[in-house]
Amino acid sequence: MVQNYVRTKMSPDMAPPATETGIIGWVMKNLLSSWLSVVLTVFGAYVIYLIVPGVVEFAIVNAIWVGKDGLDCRSIADGGRVQDGQAIGACWPYVQAYFSQFIYGRYPLEERWRVDIAMFVGVVSLIPLLIPTIPYKRENAIFLLGVYPFLVTILLTGGNIGIGNGAWGFLAILMVLGVGFVVFQAKTTQSIQISSGLKIVAAIGVAIAIVYLALGFDYGMLDVETPLWGGLLVTLVVAITGIVASFPIGIILALGRRSEMPVARLVSVIFIEFWRGVPLITVLFMSSVMLPLFLPEGVQFDKLLRVLIGVTLFSAAYMAETVRGGLQAISRGQYEGAMALGLSFWQMMGLIILPQALKLVIPGIVNAFIGLFKDTTLVLIVGLFDLLGQVQASFTDPVWSSPATSHTGYLFAAMVFWVFCFGMSRYSIFMENLLHRGHKR
Repeated sequence: MVQNYVRTKMSPDMAPPATETGIIGWVMKNLLSSWLSVVLTVFGAYVIYLIVPGVVEFAIVNAIWVGKDGLDCRSIADGGRVQDGQAIGACWPYVQAYFSQFIYGRYPLEERWRVDIAMFVGVVSLIPLLIPTIPYKRENAIFLLGVYPFLVTILLTGGNIGIGNGAWGFLAILMVLGVGFVVFQAKTTQSIQISSGLKIVAAIGVAIAIVYLALGFDYGMLDVETPLWGGLLVTLVVAITGIVASFPIGIILALGRRSEMPVARLVSVIFIEFWRGVPLITVLFMSSVMLPLFLPEGVQFDKLLRVLIGVTLFSAAYMAETVRGGLQAISRGQYEGAMALGLSFWQMMGLIILPQALKLVIPGIVNAFIGLFKDTTLVLIVGLFDLLGQVQASFTDPVWSSPATSHTGYLFAAMVFWVFCFGMSRYSIFMENLLHRGHKR
């Protein structure tokens, strides 16, 4: 006789398998999911076994933490930190003694408060811009891109920078007065329509006037020439200037290369291919050595300024190709939909196309930024002492001469570069996860 059974209550949930949750689950999913993953995991563990213990032993276990000169780092006693003429322990007192030079270079000691203020204001202004939940993003961006560069220039140089012979200031005043008169007539008679071109001319005139007056004013601070700058200060100035300036230039070049106007497309292609066809070392040599030969007699540009221009243009060419890849990934339907709405070219690009394209190429953009940050070490060949150059210059000091000095200096420089590059990498991953709309696996 067959009896039917009907369950009157739900059975209790069973615990998931141990291989699917917790640490074991993560290991099985990420490290041991296939035979290839097992091989790569074993190989990676072997590489870590070869590298990490030696680095930890050199940097921490056998390191010298207290000392007054290189003799303390050359001592065989107290653990035998030098063996057969080779250093087996880091000399951290050397880094402590040279730490200020690694940050400021030869910047005057009594004026370093200006560098501290510039860095502090930059960090305090940048952090709210990077956190999505903090409001007033537009005002913060205007300050960072429009006000902060002039504030930093005035603080670091001391202000009172002569720009030309007064022609720029006179031109700016004429532009502002002329546009102001036209605007006044338009407001009073309502017979003149203020075009967008007129607004652009007015903005350029006001910008030139502000720059001319702000940089040319005597603030009573000591003038500090750029050859005295060095260390992390030069690294950040070159990297940040190149990153911020090359990004909009790269976008314009990418749009120009995809433009239907032959002249704009030809100019963009020539610019991109020229700068991508030469190494950065050549660009730096040209900007530092060859460029002054082509300038009129009596016209000189600061060496750091020439390097900043060269690095910016070089990075802009690579940024243009990265952005162009994002533009090509956007389907034609997006363009057609924007045109069907009656949007102009710049409205279509600014509101629909570019936001999607830039979101897709965030890894490529950040990769270019990281590469530019590391390429700042090349400025040493033109006589500018960045962080790595300042570290190398300290090796000639006989007071701290020891087998561990160079190893420790390079380790310190590597740690600083890793912190900045790793921070940019992690923030890019955060932005990818925040902005992705199903295009990621």
